[in-house]
Amino acid sequence: MNKEKFLTINEIFFSLQGESTRLGIPTIFIRLTGCPMRCHYCDTAYAFDDGKKMSFENIVEYIKPYKSKFITLTGGEPLVQKEAYAFLEVLCDMGYQVSLETGGAESIKDVDERVKIILDIKTPGSGELDNYLWENLNHLKLMDEIKLVITSHDDYLWAKQIINDKKLIGKYEILFSPSYEDMDVKNLAQWILDDALPVRLQLQQHKIIWGQKKGV
Repeated sequence: MNKEKFLTINEIFFSLQGESTRLGIPTIFIRLTGCPMRCHYCDTAYAFDDGKKMSFENIVEYIKPYKSKFITLTGGEPLVQKEAYAFLEVLCDMGYQVSLETGGAESIKDVDERVKIILDIKTPGSGELDNYLWENLNHLKLMDEIKLVITSHDDYLWAKQIINDKKLIGKYEILFSPSYEDMDVKNLAQWILDDALPVRLQLQQHKIIWGQKKGV
């Protein structure tokens, strides 16, 4: 008999996808508890410790009423809970279009190949560059996306150098996202235009609509 599997859940909610190339699509969000990083701009510190243990079966029953085939597993850092890898597979088997938002501190090597991975590259402004797992770049698929949160012009210059040095341009969708209330988006937009940098400027649509709060 298979042993029942559990995850610690911070929150489950239904909202518009506020980031990535799936921007604006009604999406089920499952936020897991826990994160090994402490980024200076973190907007989900409430997920570091607070959560409720739920079985895979209970989570699936909870999300069934939502009328969407799009699911995002997020955190905190979802992959810090090792059962998350198996749960992603369960969701894919159920026919969901699954995306994973990960900060890059945990390996993505064993993530189900059907999952669209949104992988952060931590900039110096995050304060977590030393804890970043660079080998994750070796496990990306062509459908995956890379996100860099930009906090300053120095971050922008660093990010521009990294995506060139790592030969990421033209291979993956690259998202430059201004740190909320830290980085003037007009400045970031102008830097991208001045350099004709082939990246996508990403604003956090959910914060534009509802502000910075839980459950959106």
